[in-house]
Amino acid sequence: MITSLSTGMILGFSAGMAPGPLLALVISETLQHGARAGIKVALAPVLTDLPIILLTLFVLSRLSGLDTLLGLISLGGGVFLCYLAWQGLTFSGSPMGAEAALRERSLQKAVLVNVLSPHPYLFWLTVGGPLTVRALEQTWFAAAAFIGSFYLLLVGAKIGIAVLVGRSRRLLSGRPYIHTMRALGGMLLVLALLLLHEGWELISAAS
Repeated sequence: MITSLSTGMILGFSAGMAPGPLLALVISETLQHGARAGIKVALAPVLTDLPIILLTLFVLSRLSGLDTLLGLISLGGGVFLCYLAWQGLTFSGSPMGAEAALRERSLQKAVLVNVLSPHPYLFWLTVGGPLTVRALEQTWFAAAAFIGSFYLLLVGAKIGIAVLVGRSRRLLSGRPYIHTMRALGGMLLVLALLLLHEGWELISAAS
């Protein structure tokens, strides 16, 4: 359970801090309407991700005996985490790049932004779903710990950014944020290598 909890916390905090459409909208709404508006945007994943999680777990449960396919999915998850790790390790500035594109659409609900983003689907199919299934094989409490810690840190990180942006507009271009992103990139790289290793072992066992 401790492994599920710590993995969920690392992935959740990394996802919460990583640049993307939802973070850009958090920043945009905070700058225009205050921290309370940014906090409302940060809560969007809690409202939108449950159907994605349930669908992913249903699909993966049907593949429980297909080690080769599950291995390929794990390899895909490892590659996806490598991509996210690369973004963090090479991060060198503010995540405000997507804000301009979202500024004109900032009145749209954050729920639509999250539903239309490919990241939740990719994450739960290739990373979150397989990890949850493995946790369920041990105990439902471990799976709950993984999902709960993931969303606690995901939403919490975005809420923290909304509060900080409300107080200082220049914070997100500061060196502490850059160093945080690079450290998280290193953690994601370790998780990616572990997922790639597990995927390779599944494929090797099936062949």
